Amino acid sequence: MNAAALQSSDGAAGSAQGPASKRIIVGYGFWIFLLSDVILFSALFAAYAVLSTATADGPSGRQIFALRNVAVETGCLLASSFTCGLASLAVGQRNGRWTQIALLVTGLLGFTFLALEFREFAGLVARGDGPTRSAFLSAFFTLVGCHGLHVTAGLLWLGTMMAQFLAKGFRQDIRYRFLCFSLFWHALDIIWVAIFSLVYLVGAST
Repeated sequence: MNAAALQSSDGAAGSAQGPASKRIIVGYGFWIFLLSDVILFSALFAAYAVLSTATADGPSGRQIFALRNVAVETGCLLASSFTCGLASLAVGQRNGRWTQIALLVTGLLGFTFLALEFREFAGLVARGDGPTRSAFLSAFFTLVGCHGLHVTAGLLWLGTMMAQFLAKGFRQDIRYRFLCFSLFWHALDIIWVAIFSLVYLVGAST
């Protein structure tokens, strides 16, 4: 093999082994952040599991959980994950109109979820079953409330993304930010499925 061929071969190998694209690096870095969030929620789940029977002669999950309302909350959040996926498709096609529509619907579903959760918390507090009533309720309010705070942050982030797409279009840096947002939003849905299954379903059946 002559020198020119060797140089060409080395160049191709270097190109193949070059640094990853910024999209991959941004996504990988944000996954590391999400894993730290998973660790946080794992600790909260563990605390809830330990304290779930420490009712201090107060109500248990079976007495306070209204599964029909929680099912509606779950449906709203899962539907918002679907519409967020539609927004990702619209962003990939550089379709501004459908991006805004999909993100607006995602935001409305997320806001409905938060409103239902706030109503649940307000009802419990009004009955005297607030977070200070027992260790069980403290763990419950902390776990579910922490997820609610994450959804609130996600809605603020969503509004920012809508404004950036509207003002600046589909610039590469904005699409990277939207990639991070979509990962965050889908992660919140996964965490909520765990809360719905391990807190509400198990709690209502024991």
